[in-house]
Amino acid sequence: MRWDGQLIEALDETRPAPAIPRGDTLPLPGLNTAIRGHLRTVTTPEFEGIRFHEVISRSALNKVPGDSPMPFRWTINPFRGCSHACVYCFARGTHSYLELDTGSGFDREIVVKVNLVEVLRREVGRASWKRERVAMGTNTDPYQRAEGRYRLMPGVIKVLADSGTPMSILTKGTLLRRDLNLLASASRSVPIGLGVSIAIWDEALHHSLEPGTPDPRSRLDLVRAIRDRGLPCGVFLAPVLPWLTDSPRHLEQAISLVASAGASGLTVVPLHLRPGAREWFFAWLEREHPMLVPRYRRLYNGGSYASKDYRRQLGERVAPLLAKYGLSRARDVARGDASPGLSEGDASGATGIPGDENASFPAGSLPADPVVVPGDEQLRLI
Repeated sequence: MRWDGQLIEALDETRPAPAIPRGDTLPLPGLNTAIRGHLRTVTTPEFEGIRFHEVISRSALNKVPGDSPMPFRWTINPFRGCSHACVYCFARGTHSYLELDTGSGFDREIVVKVNLVEVLRREVGRASWKRERVAMGTNTDPYQRAEGRYRLMPGVIKVLADSGTPMSILTKGTLLRRDLNLLASASRSVPIGLGVSIAIWDEALHHSLEPGTPDPRSRLDLVRAIRDRGLPCGVFLAPVLPWLTDSPRHLEQAISLVASAGASGLTVVPLHLRPGAREWFFAWLEREHPMLVPRYRRLYNGGSYASKDYRRQLGERVAPLLAKYGLSRARDVARGDASPGLSEGDASGATGIPGDENASFPAGSLPADPVVVPGDEQLRLI
């Protein structure tokens, strides 16, 4: 990466962080602006093989492009890169903006916005801030293992709640349990949506495809813990892998377990292969399931989405299972080439989830919009 010369190795965590000289400017590719001060790189024994690149960020809130189908206008990403190391992760391509490898580099080179909370407090404190929905977990996971070290999320949650800003969090990380008391308290001030992603139930396949994530049973326990606190929780059954996790038996097992955990809603999403993720996934497929490579190439035909026929067939397979386990709605939410049964969306009918603009957010995973009245009084609860 071209900013290697700015890195300071800090193998000894007891050594203080380097001083940041005033006036120095580091242009960091992909962050759209210069970064004041030096970049500090930290390696620690408990995170073997991972480097944390600590940066001073000028902004915390990222504006979603106006033509995006996402049902929110703002996101927060405490980290770039993700130690979950999911082979299929749609966000891998974003690491190329930093001139970092989208394969193992995405898993091991983690950019940390160490001043995120302070910057966010300043941004939401502006008179111009309209308290619109803010989504977290839309690019990389805010509760990946790095959060245990940096503890950014408690500050983020508190700042958003204190400012009256509705928020949503999508994660595979059971570290979210740590913040359940804080989230329950925040939910009395602002609407909150929580989402947990669980897709692969076979133990060997899980370790091969998601080596850095908590196991699926632990994530189911997280869903139960969230619901036991009276908080909403939608589950993303994503991604469904053609010929690996899309059999009727596998789908029924997954959907029944999600229902028994008390999920507020469920969305089923087939594998999506953006550039960056596509190359890494096909390399894995060639190693682990070479007989499937020609079938996948035909199914995706060089693009990001599985064929319309496959999506339709998967939807037809899923719909009766959602109904059987009480996760279906009276209406289907579909957009573009999405198929009934694939997405049982939130009450707003909003479509477009990270990695698949045709799918819907499950019920419970998005906050309701706050009610705002004229004058100085703002109702934060609806």
